Amino acid sequence: MSLSTKIYKGFQTAIPTEIRKKLNLEVDDIVEWFLDENGDISIEFRKKSNFEDIIGIGKTPFKTDAVKMKKKVAKGDKP
Repeated sequence: MSLSTKIYKGFQTAIPTEIRKKLNLEVDDIVEWFLDENGDISIEFRKKSNFEDIIGIGKTPFKTDAVKMKKKVAKGDKP
């Protein structure tokens, strides 16, 4: 299948309807562009992660204080 789209002002483009439907793409999904050493381009789509998706993935061997960490980050300090 070969489809084409136009590049608009601001370098924006649209994903063709056939592809959006086939891949079940939705608003806020992420488009990842890859350019290899030969100049070949590939595109992948992934769902945007939200806080609920990532909560509990990482664990620390020590107790943390989220409020203190947030304040440090806001000040530019390392957590």
